[in-house]
Amino acid sequence: MNFFVNASMQAQKSGIEHAQLKRFELFNANGEASRIVIRDWDPNLHLNTRAAGIPDRQLISMFDYFQDAEQVEDHPIRLDDLDLGVLNTHTQPEPENSRTLIVAATGQLVARVNLLPDMQTVRSTELFDGYNNLYLVEHYDSRGFVSLQQWYTPDNKIGTEIWLTPAGKPVLESFNRDDVRGNRQKSGWRLTDRDRTIWEFDTIEELTKHFLDDLNRDFWSLEKPNVFVLDRSHLAEWGLLYLDQPAYTVMHMHNAQTGNAQDPFDHVLNNNYEFALNALDRYDAVVSATHKQTRDIVRRFKPRAKPFTIPVGVVPNRLLNAERTPVAQRQFGKIVAFARIAHEKHLDDLVRAVAIVHKGFPQVTLDLYGYPDPSDNYAARRAIEEVVKAAHLEDVVTLKGYTNDIDQVENSAMMFGVTSRMEGFNLAVMEAIAHGLIAFSYDVNYGPNEIVEDGVNGNVVPFNDYEAMAAAMLKVLRDPALAQQYSTGAYDSAARYSEQNVWTAWQKLLQDADAQWPVKLAANRYLTQPDEEGVR
Repeated sequence: MNFFVNASMQAQKSGIEHAQLKRFELFNANGEASRIVIRDWDPNLHLNTRAAGIPDRQLISMFDYFQDAEQVEDHPIRLDDLDLGVLNTHTQPEPENSRTLIVAATGQLVARVNLLPDMQTVRSTELFDGYNNLYLVEHYDSRGFVSLQQWYTPDNKIGTEIWLTPAGKPVLESFNRDDVRGNRQKSGWRLTDRDRTIWEFDTIEELTKHFLDDLNRDFWSLEKPNVFVLDRSHLAEWGLLYLDQPAYTVMHMHNAQTGNAQDPFDHVLNNNYEFALNALDRYDAVVSATHKQTRDIVRRFKPRAKPFTIPVGVVPNRLLNAERTPVAQRQFGKIVAFARIAHEKHLDDLVRAVAIVHKGFPQVTLDLYGYPDPSDNYAARRAIEEVVKAAHLEDVVTLKGYTNDIDQVENSAMMFGVTSRMEGFNLAVMEAIAHGLIAFSYDVNYGPNEIVEDGVNGNVVPFNDYEAMAAAMLKVLRDPALAQQYSTGAYDSAARYSEQNVWTAWQKLLQDADAQWPVKLAANRYLTQPDEEGVR
């Protein structure tokens, strides 16, 4: 079995989630079994995964796994379904807060019921004692059962958290205590397994390892190894290295390996990968999305882990074979960017470039698609707004928010801009060239400076030089023949990321896993298959 390990699957996805979904679709299309593995608890997980095309049978959430809730029929709980054990209550709706108060005949607050926008479907209940103290919050899984209970201490802090099966049986607990600074921290976990064995863990990392060991046993085969692809290293970078039984483990790089992406040998490593990079020899494989990053990782770390270059994006055949839109039929001067509004995307520089271009071509506009990063009180969005205001671009630059309607937007736009400080691949620019957009990018590691081929499908300009980007855009706007040449080059260059090409790259890794398996079995002396009870 192939496991793709991630933290969550939100409605608004980052590049890592989009990359994982592309891989999942590719494996399914080629008949290679896989599972999306989610570590963190999320009551709306199944809403989001189903919307993303992941059926419940191909999803394994750590909390679902322990809660015996991997496949549950949907019976969402409505307000009228609640029985709070108090007679003669009445409701006081608060639609402005998406909740309803449950009040006793005496006027005593019994509960606050938090609801979905329909003001009927229950998200959670907050229960109060006779002294108006909050003592319990019950969180409902979107499928319609109490998934998590949070019990409060007299000082109004979460003391114990309990995860329940759909039948209401407690199976997993976490305990919270104040540290020496008075900050509430998790002090331990207790798991009651399916066979009623009780396990205790100090950290969620230990619990995660136990979960991964269970998965490895559940899907064990003497013929083929389980393949674990770690998409977010902090989730299991320790657990995968110390599995009880062998498997083929893959460290997947989704971003630069150093804090300064422009310097592959900077002594400060990217803190998201620091542990994994220092333990790289213990993995079986390391995957980078670009040839340049693979070369840099090999040169610096000289890992025993076998290096593979596999693009994280796939251009589907339907897009490669779609009718091409000539530049003359596109909105002249329409520039778009698809990216989180975040510090590392540096989109305020793209706005600065557009300000220069707009002076020469007043028709030019910029649409920014992506959700804003809330860090530092939405500093990245505020930086954009400040440049817009200073350059009087209120009617030129539009923050469009998050969208999935990429085809319609990119089939009518003309150009695409990337001004990132660091990247791991950039699915957005790959999708842009597949739609024939002329791409302009900083010479930033890694991805854009490989996907964008200077003079072929756009231009790569010096890092952090928005004036050079503006000059490149102006050159294209002044020369219709050059614009069409770049657009045609964009369509043509997208074939590098075809389904067949990317699948061929993954096949090489899977073949290596199979080739290594007899050696791993012999080294670990696993000559008989483990207990198959509970095998999926």
